[in-house]
Amino acid sequence: MEIDFSEINYLQDPSWQDLHADYEQFLLSMTGPTVIDITGVETKKCRVITTLLQGSEPSGLIALHRWLSTRDTSELPQTNLRFIICSVEAACIKPLLSKRFIDGSKDINRCFGKLSVDENISQEHDGCYERAQLIEKAVQEVNPEVVIDLHNAASPCPTFAVSSVITPDTISIASLFCQTIILSGLQLGSLLEQKFSCPTITIECGGRVDEQAHEVAYAGINHIAKCERIDAIRQEKNIEIIYLPLRLKVKEGVNLSYASHDEGYSGVTLKQNIDCFNFGGANQDEMIGWIDGNGLENLELINKHDANIIGEYFYIRENQLVCKQNLRLFKATSNKQIALDDCLFYVVKQVNNRI
Repeated sequence: MEIDFSEINYLQDPSWQDLHADYEQFLLSMTGPTVIDITGVETKKCRVITTLLQGSEPSGLIALHRWLSTRDTSELPQTNLRFIICSVEAACIKPLLSKRFIDGSKDINRCFGKLSVDENISQEHDGCYERAQLIEKAVQEVNPEVVIDLHNAASPCPTFAVSSVITPDTISIASLFCQTIILSGLQLGSLLEQKFSCPTITIECGGRVDEQAHEVAYAGINHIAKCERIDAIRQEKNIEIIYLPLRLKVKEGVNLSYASHDEGYSGVTLKQNIDCFNFGGANQDEMIGWIDGNGLENLELINKHDANIIGEYFYIRENQLVCKQNLRLFKATSNKQIALDDCLFYVVKQVNNRI
C-alpha cells in the first residue's frame, strides 16, 4: 500500500454528508489522517481528542462518529474541539479495524518525540516519524487545555487511564471515564509522553470488541464537550492510582505459545485465558504459564535503570511460570502478534492507592 505520510486532512464542522451512514463508511471515506474541528462557545479555547493511533483500536472512532452524527448542532460544546483520527490506512485494511499498523511499517504511537533522533531509523520507517510529527503539530497548533488519547486493549479488560504525571487535573479528567489511573514512567515514543503544556492522558477504554468500551468512549466525549472548566471538574468517585508499571516481554527469538495445559512447547507458553488476569490480578504462587529449560532467561522485565528484574516478580516451579508475589496485570492478551510486537502485559506489584 502506497502511503503519503506527509498528508493530513482537515474537516470543519462536518455535515451529515461528510459523516456518511455509519462509522465504517465514514472511515472508508478518509484518505489519510484526519483532523475534525468543531466550533464551541469559547472559540479561544480548544480540547483535543485523538483516536486510532493504532488501527485496531476502534472505540474512539465509533464513539466519535456517534457523537458527531447524533449531537444537537444548535447546542455548541463549551470550547472548540479538535478530534484527530490517526492510522486511517491501517484501520481500512480488511477486515476493517483489525490491523494495528501496516505490515513493514511501524506503530505510530512509538514514533513521537526524540525517539526519531535517537534511533537508527531505516528509510522505510521515516514516514512513520513524519506522520507522528504531523499529529503532534496538529495538537500543538490549537494550544489545547487538555489532550485525551483514546485506545483499546486487544483482549477484554477494565477501563483505565494512563498519565506520565499525577495531578489533581489528570485525576479529575480520568474520573470522567474510569476509576483507575496509572502513573507511567515508560519512555516508548508515545503521544502521551509529549509536552503539550496541559493535562495529557490516555484512556484505555476496554477490549476492542467490547460494546461497553465504545460506551465509555462516547460518554467521555460527551463529558469533555459539556464540561465548563477542565480545571474545575468535580470528582464524584474515588480514583485508584497505580504506580509505574513495567512491560513483560519475551526476548528476541524466543518462541511464544498459548495453551490450556502444558504442551511442552519451546520458549514461553502462557495460559490460553491469560486475559482473565486483567480482572483482579494474579496472586502470589499462582501459575500463569509454562517455560522451557532456559527458564526466566526467556523473559525480560526492564526497570528504569535498564536492569532486567524478572526474578523479583516471577519464579520457576518445575517448568511452570509462577508469580513471586501478588501482581496486577494490565492489557494481558492471547493475541500472539500483539504480544510480540508490544509486550505480554504490563505488571505492577499489588498495592492499593485510592484518593
